[in-house]
Amino acid sequence: MADEQKTVMQTPLGESEAFLDFQQALSRAATVERSVLVVGERGSGKEIAATRLHYLSKRWQHNLITVNCAALPPSLIETELFGYEAGAFTGATKTRKGRFEEAEGGTLFLDEIGLIPLEVQEKILRVVEYGTFERVGSSKTHEVNVRIIGATNADLPKLCAEGKFKEDLLDRLSFEVLFLPPLRKRGDDIILLANYFAAKMALECQWKEMPVLSEGIKTKLMEYDWPGNVRELKNVIERAVYRSSNPVIESIILDPFENPFDPIDRRCLGGDVEKPQENEVPDYFEAPLDQFEAVRQKLDISFIKKALETCKGNQKEAAKALGLTYDQFRGLYRKYRENLS
Repeated sequence: MADEQKTVMQTPLGESEAFLDFQQALSRAATVERSVLVVGERGSGKEIAATRLHYLSKRWQHNLITVNCAALPPSLIETELFGYEAGAFTGATKTRKGRFEEAEGGTLFLDEIGLIPLEVQEKILRVVEYGTFERVGSSKTHEVNVRIIGATNADLPKLCAEGKFKEDLLDRLSFEVLFLPPLRKRGDDIILLANYFAAKMALECQWKEMPVLSEGIKTKLMEYDWPGNVRELKNVIERAVYRSSNPVIESIILDPFENPFDPIDRRCLGGDVEKPQENEVPDYFEAPLDQFEAVRQKLDISFIKKALETCKGNQKEAAKALGLTYDQFRGLYRKYRENLS
């Protein structure tokens, strides 16, 4: 089977309403010959979404060319996209086609599109509007037929307001904007994906039995926020399987950089902070007795916010800084989550 046909067959896993709604919107957008923007957090699957957009479109038999704008210095993005003529600059000994030409008839996927310099955005705008461009070092106009798919985790309208992204280009690229649901919003998909990654890792490790996630592990997976989304979940599960000595997975490591030999990072306590004397209770509030519950909630939220801020979002370190167990901290975090943003 051809590689592109295999790609079409590899449907992403998920059964949650948020995930299925996204896939439905993606399938609908794939059939229209217009630019699409895919917006999502890191690790949420933007490149997979772009790949499906291409292979579900009428262009699936032509090239899908990917350019990771975050991996290129700004000075090289223009030559990467549009190519150059021999002698255009020092070291340009021969003519080189750019990614637009390589994607002729197909799709050009611009990952992290918000990082493209303004002067290059101007040239992309011309391609979108007129289907023409010039290589660097040449005045000869080339025609190209390419569909552009952009992906980002940045706020592009905000970048436009700051003068860092061209509004005209954003207007042209945003015929459809697809928002990838973060893993924490996908409910039981977390366990579905975890079982899938566990089974694949067991096969790689040549296990004779398929792994089973304990109920305690499932609870931890569902309570965690997954800032790295599906990519982070994959790493966590694969690490747990290869380290396990039996098919029942009863231990996971969410933070592989947590050093078991280090004491509590005192920087999470805010440095040298003046502490009250022994048995002294700081008088933070002067409130009527009937406001006890409201004041306590306000104090809880204030301390949780400060701990997360000083520990840079690391919930385990925040729990240590507050003198709580991780489970105690997670209970408070879930209780006040809506008030912490």
